[in-house]
Amino acid sequence: MEVTASSRHYVDRLFDPDPQKVLLGVIDMKNAVIGNNKQKANLIVLGAVPRLLYLLQQDSSGAELRTECAVVLGSLAMGTENNVKSLVDCHIIPALLQGLLSQDLKFIEACLRCLRTVFISTVTPVQLLYTDAAVIPHLMSLLSRSRRTQEYICQIFSHCCKTPDHQTILYNHGAIQNIAHLLISFSYKVQMQALKCFSVLAYENPQVSMTLVNVLVDGELLSQVFVRMMQRDKPIEMQLTAAKCLTYMCRAGAIRTDDNCIVLKTLPCLVRMCSKERLLEERVDGAETLAYLIEPDVELQRIASITDHLIAMLADYFKYPSSVSAITDIKRLDHDLKHAHELRQAAFKLYASLGANDEDIRKKIIETENMMDRIVSGLSESSIKVRLAAVRCLHSLSRSVQQLRTSFQDHAVWKPLMKLLQNAPEEVLVMASSTLCNLLLEFSPSKEPILESGAIDLLCSLTQSESPALRVNGIWALMNMAFQAEQKIKMDILRALSTEQLFRLLSDPDVNVLMKTLGLLRNLLSTRPHINQIMSSHGKQIMQAVTLILEGEHNIEVKEQTLCILANIADGTTAKDLIMINDDILQKIKYYMGHSNVKLQLAATFCISNLIWNEEDGSQERQDRLREMGFVDILHKLTQSADPSLCDRAKTAMQQYLA
Repeated sequence: MEVTASSRHYVDRLFDPDPQKVLLGVIDMKNAVIGNNKQKANLIVLGAVPRLLYLLQQDSSGAELRTECAVVLGSLAMGTENNVKSLVDCHIIPALLQGLLSQDLKFIEACLRCLRTVFISTVTPVQLLYTDAAVIPHLMSLLSRSRRTQEYICQIFSHCCKTPDHQTILYNHGAIQNIAHLLISFSYKVQMQALKCFSVLAYENPQVSMTLVNVLVDGELLSQVFVRMMQRDKPIEMQLTAAKCLTYMCRAGAIRTDDNCIVLKTLPCLVRMCSKERLLEERVDGAETLAYLIEPDVELQRIASITDHLIAMLADYFKYPSSVSAITDIKRLDHDLKHAHELRQAAFKLYASLGANDEDIRKKIIETENMMDRIVSGLSESSIKVRLAAVRCLHSLSRSVQQLRTSFQDHAVWKPLMKLLQNAPEEVLVMASSTLCNLLLEFSPSKEPILESGAIDLLCSLTQSESPALRVNGIWALMNMAFQAEQKIKMDILRALSTEQLFRLLSDPDVNVLMKTLGLLRNLLSTRPHINQIMSSHGKQIMQAVTLILEGEHNIEVKEQTLCILANIADGTTAKDLIMINDDILQKIKYYMGHSNVKLQLAATFCISNLIWNEEDGSQERQDRLREMGFVDILHKLTQSADPSLCDRAKTAMQQYLA
């Protein structure tokens, strides 16, 4: 109560009829709130904000009073998130934007400084900057007024540019031309904020990136300005942000991955950021940016993996802060302990990118001390970001046949992976189920234990997901599971999936889901006893589905896969009859034997070959029936095909008639 009472007189003075006393009251309030969060909160509770905003908007207040009001509001915004929320709720943003129309530079700067402080808070909706279309062009026009307006406006832009739409608005209002020359400003703060602006404008934006490549700053190409900013004698923040700009331009396709400014400058600069000497946030930022830079390019992955012992350097990310940490600053230590998980996340991400394609790099990563144990514990960390990054890393390493057979088995990684799949956000589920697909490949020793732990039901439930990526992964994993599997596993899959769901997936709008479902069906229908058994129980529905797909508007790959399934059915003993009694299907096979696409001709010819094969019961009747339908004439024609494989396959089929 006492504190509130002592704060009350500050608010009361704002209502004094004497303008001079009001001004002195505001100045006293400014001095009272600096660095005092308690006092800030009290003044907000006591209703100082609406009064300060009222005074700020009155022309009669005079320039000095209006400026001091903006300064106090800026100071209140420096407090807690709740303070910022209260200010935004009182409509501070439109009031300050209105203030920018003034002619008084000091007042404009105070308004911009306050706006900057409000917008850098995570609780402020950035959309408020774009509500009035006149705001952005007006801010662009204020860039020339002073170094302060340049610094604050660039900072506002870089914090409020969050979506492709925001990038386009800023781009269309001339952000690039207006901000480029600020990179060579005499003020370091202005340079830095301009640089940050370019990094958020270029991120995943080909239009901006392609424009930036051709921009000249004082006769020098922009990319060269960025290269200069990455020199070792420049402040770390500048090196890192310039490296981000070039990384984003490269990923957006504006700079080639083999360009010297990437290979000889950007990549080594980012590797330097990963060293022990750097602060935690610099190491995190450096590793994450490097992971993004090299993600799609195997050559950059190879170069990075042999630069400054990067793979070993990343192992230190897991040991930090250690008990013997050189951090003498207790506040820093406390901060770093709270944020150590960010280092682990960044290391996993970079390992995932490094190992995305190259077998030797994967081997090096896995041989790094305790690597598999670290991944296994990462999969069950409390931080969702660490779990996602660990699973990404595991997925990248699971592309290696060698590792699936050794390290993955020794560490039973499938256990935490299965646990993760029980209950996780979609992003994690997609990565974890992709990894599971690899663990279920036929040569992987994890296949057995995964099956025993109830994977079939889990994967069948993924096929019913709203997300196409999860449906694909669920069906893909089942397809891998069914490959060369024993009869019991195949029947378990069919039972758990249900024929209704199987046919639902065969009419899925996503072509990847359809392809993987056909792949599953093809794997289920392999080896004669399995083909006969499955066709005797589900033959009617399977033939219906095959007919529908061959009639539908599907691409060549889908049709080819469907004809291969038919060829498998034709290889069964009793299953053959289901094709022979179906005139419609036989006509379709005939149609595809004469198709313009060789792949489809091959698959269709293979069906016929299996139907007329000599050594089997009833082959004579089948041969006669198909001769009557004109298949022999077509085969004869195909023996003269220009395609050697098609020609051979037709000849092999013809020999069945001659034997």
